[in-house]
Amino acid sequence: LEIEIVSVGSPGFFGLGGRKAMIRAAQSPGPEEDLLALAQKILEQTLAKMQEPATVTATQEEDRINLLIETSDAGLLIGKQGQTLDALQYLVTKMLAKQTRGKVRIAIDVEAYRARHNEALSQLAIKSGDKVRRSGRSVTLNPMNPYDRRIVHMALQGDKDLKTISRGEGLYKKVVISPVKKKEGQEDAAGPE
Repeated sequence: LEIEIVSVGSPGFFGLGGRKAMIRAAQSPGPEEDLLALAQKILEQTLAKMQEPATVTATQEEDRINLLIETSDAGLLIGKQGQTLDALQYLVTKMLAKQTRGKVRIAIDVEAYRARHNEALSQLAIKSGDKVRRSGRSVTLNPMNPYDRRIVHMALQGDKDLKTISRGEGLYKKVVISPVKKKEGQEDAAGPE
C-alpha cells in the first residue's frame, strides 16, 4: 500500500475541538508489465466502443508508456490536426491513472503521425529561427498546445542567437521566436575579421 498523510490530528483543548488524523491509502501499482497490459486493454476497449477495428501494441520507454495503433482508417483516429488523437490520449491517461491511483505518462500514436508531426514542427521552428536571424525581427507562430510548444522550444534551445517564449492565455498559446539582444561593446564569438 501507498500511504499518504492528508492531515495530522490534534487533541484539541481539554479534549474539545480535537480532530482525527486522516490518511489516504492506495494499492501500489504492480510491475510495469501489468501497467503496460492494463494501458493496452483500456485503449483496445475504448476503440471497440468506438467501433473502430484496430490492433494496439504497448511498449515502455523510461517513464512513459507508448501505445501504437494499427488501423485501416488512421485519419478518423488522428482527427483535425491530431485533436482526436490528443483526446484519446487524454482519456486513456485519465482512465489508467484512476485505476492505478497514480500518475502515468502515456503517448498514443497512429501510423507514426506524432513522429511526422514532431519533425514538421522542428522544421518550422528552424525555418522561423533562420527568418528571425536574417531579419532581426521576432516571429510569432500560431497557437499551439503545450506538447507542440515544447517541441518548438526544444528545437531552438541550443541556438544562442535566438530565444523562445510562450505568450497567451489558456491551453493554446503562441510561441514567439526573438533574436537575443547583444550588450553594447559585445562582439561575435568569432571576433572581427
